[in-house]
Amino acid sequence: MAELTTSNRIQEHEVVSDREWIAARKELLRKEKEFTRQRDQLSRLRRELPWIKVQKDYVFESPKGKETLADLFGSKSQLVVYHFMFGPGWEEGCPSCSLLADHFDGSTVHLANRDVSLVVVSRAPLAQIEAFKKRMGWRFKWVSSFGNDFNRDYGVSFTKEEMAQHKVHYNYEIQEFPREEAPGASVFYKDESGGVFHTYSTYGRGLDILVGAYNFLDLAPKGRDEDGLEFTMSWVRHHDRYPAETIADPQSETSGSSCCSKESHS
Repeated sequence: MAELTTSNRIQEHEVVSDREWIAARKELLRKEKEFTRQRDQLSRLRRELPWIKVQKDYVFESPKGKETLADLFGSKSQLVVYHFMFGPGWEEGCPSCSLLADHFDGSTVHLANRDVSLVVVSRAPLAQIEAFKKRMGWRFKWVSSFGNDFNRDYGVSFTKEEMAQHKVHYNYEIQEFPREEAPGASVFYKDESGGVFHTYSTYGRGLDILVGAYNFLDLAPKGRDEDGLEFTMSWVRHHDRYPAETIADPQSETSGSSCCSKESHS
């Protein structure tokens, strides 16, 4: 099994004068600006997608009691739901989803000031969610969809039959997936009359943009440094499971515990 992290140093890299570096940097800047413009255009096209009116009455379990999908908006007209991989009976939530969730608490106050509520949804019963949330020290809103079809309807939960046939519908195509729960994000809008509309969902590497740690790694000389790993996120651990100032032991009991395999990031 590949090591979870690497201490390998970059052995050789081109070293140039200040003048040559500035010339190379300006050429890369030109490409970065073009990418930014393309990303802005893609975001505009995302906003222009047609909507689907939500017809089902989904009811979730929350610390406040039962709440409908419309209730999850709070006072906002826009709702972002993160589909967190945490199924009934699981001992803990997915490490890769936990990496994303570590970014949520700092964002919620800013999103609220742009008319957006962020809510996390999992199929695990509320008691499991609350215990794991306490362990992780998170404060964001997290509700249980244990008693409804929400995860199934939004493409992040699969039946035993589908798993046995190695064919699940995920990320808008039929493919294999290693677990009965999958990661994703879905976006909703509520109009003045209370109607709720599904505007967007994304899965797999579409979630990359939510991982601030990845964006930092992309700035570093070694990048994400995931080449040669069993699957890209096999290095990820819950934030309370990383060894202090050491490289993780690939033979430890936490090795390979990430539930997002290479199939989920295609």
